[in-house]
Amino acid sequence: WGRARSRENESWRMEAAAVFAVSLLFGALGLLLYLLVGRQSAAQSLEPTDANGQKVDGQAASDKFLGAKKQKQQLQQRGRKEKAQQHTFTHKLLASALKGHSGNITCLDFSSNGKYLASCADDRTVRIWSTKDFLEREHRCMRANVELDHATHVRFSPDSRAFITCLANGETIRIFKMIKKEDGSFMFSAAPEDFPRRHKAPIINIGIAETGKFIMTASSDTSILVWDLKGEILASINTNQMTNSYAAVSPCGRFVASCGFTPDVKVWEVCFSKAGDFCEVARAFDLKGHSAGIYSFSFSNDSRRMATISKDGTWKLWDTDVEYKKQQDPYLLLTVKCEVIEPCRIALASDARVVAISTGSNISVYNAQKGEKEEEFYNVHGVEITDLAFDINSRFLVSTGDRAIRVFHNTAGYRAVIEEMRSMLKRATNEGMRQRLQQQIADAQNALDSVYAKKD
Repeated sequence: WGRARSRENESWRMEAAAVFAVSLLFGALGLLLYLLVGRQSAAQSLEPTDANGQKVDGQAASDKFLGAKKQKQQLQQRGRKEKAQQHTFTHKLLASALKGHSGNITCLDFSSNGKYLASCADDRTVRIWSTKDFLEREHRCMRANVELDHATHVRFSPDSRAFITCLANGETIRIFKMIKKEDGSFMFSAAPEDFPRRHKAPIINIGIAETGKFIMTASSDTSILVWDLKGEILASINTNQMTNSYAAVSPCGRFVASCGFTPDVKVWEVCFSKAGDFCEVARAFDLKGHSAGIYSFSFSNDSRRMATISKDGTWKLWDTDVEYKKQQDPYLLLTVKCEVIEPCRIALASDARVVAISTGSNISVYNAQKGEKEEEFYNVHGVEITDLAFDINSRFLVSTGDRAIRVFHNTAGYRAVIEEMRSMLKRATNEGMRQRLQQQIADAQNALDSVYAKKD
C-alpha cells in the first residue's frame, strides 16, 4: 500500500508540472500577441491623416508642412520689407515731405508764432520742424524722446518754449520744456511728474489755451476735463453727446468745444476773473443744423469762424462772432455736399478762406466763400490720414498718417485772396486803400505764379 501511495503522489506532481508549463506557454504567447498589436496601432496612429481622417502619404505630408513653413517665413519677410518701404506720393502742389519718424505719425501742431511744426509718432519721439525749411531740400528737426511710452497728441505752449503730450499707455499729460544750451542748440526736459490719470476712456484730443491759463483733455466717452498748468482739475464737463468724436480749445483761448454722436457742436467758455483766478465753465452756444453726428470741426485763427463736417454728407461754415450772452446764435454761412468716408477730418484755414477735408487717405480743398472744390489729392499717405492743418499764415496745408508729413502749397488760398481783394478794389473810396489792395493782389499773384513756375 505504501508503494502505491508513493506512485500516486509522483503522478499527481507530474500532471501539475505539465499544467503549469502549458499555462506559462499560453501566457507568453498572449503577451507577445498584445505587444505586436499595440506596436501596429501606435504606428497607425502616427501616420498622417487629412481633415476627413483618411491616411495620406507621410513624405508628402512632411513636404507640405515644410512648404507651408517656408511660405509663412516668406510672407513675414515680405511684410517687414513692405513695412520698411515708404509710401510715395507726388503732385505739382506738393511743396515737400518731412521725413524723420520711424513710426506712424498721429498728430501735428503749429506754434502760435508760426516758426515751428510739432509732430508725434508711435516711435516714442516728438519732433520739432522749422517752417522756414519747408521749401528747402533738407528739413532739420529737433527730437524729444518720450520715455516708457509714446505720445498720441502734441500741443505747443503759447510762448512756443514748451509743449504738452498725451501718453498712449498712461492716458494722461506729460509736459516738456525746451531748454537752450550754451552752444545755441536746444534740448527737451520732461516735467518730474505726469498729470494724474483721471479719464476712464481713451483720450481723443488735448489742447492748451493761448492765454496759458488752462489745459483741456477730452476722452471718447462724454468727458472733458479742464486743468491748470500744475495738473489740478479746475472743472469737469459732461458733453451729453453719448460719445465724443472730437474736442478742441479755440485759438483765442476762451472756448472749449466738442462734437460727437449728436448732430451739434457744443461750445463752452472757460471763465476767469480779472485777477486771473478760475471762475466757471459756462455754456456759450451750439452749432445746430446737421442731421447726423459730427466727425470734426475747426476754428479760424481769430475764432470768428468755424467749419464742421458730418455723417450727413455735408460740411458747413459758421459765423461764430456773436454776443452769446445776449442769446445771439451763430450764423450758418454755407452748406456744401461732400463725400464722407470715416475717418474724416476738416481743417479751416487761419484766414477762413479755404476748407480742407480728409476722408481715408484722400484730401479735398474747397473755396470757403463759394463752396467750390478747387483741388483734390488722392492716396496722399499709405494709411488713413490722422491729422490735417493749415499753418497760421495760410500758406501751407499739412497732413500725416504714415511716417511722412506732406506739405502742400495753399494755392486755393492765394486765389481766394486775389478774388476778394479785386472785389474790394471796386468799392475802394480812396487812393491809399486802392494801393494797398493792389499790392495785396500783386503779392498773392506772384506767390501763385511762383508755385506753378517751379513745377513747370
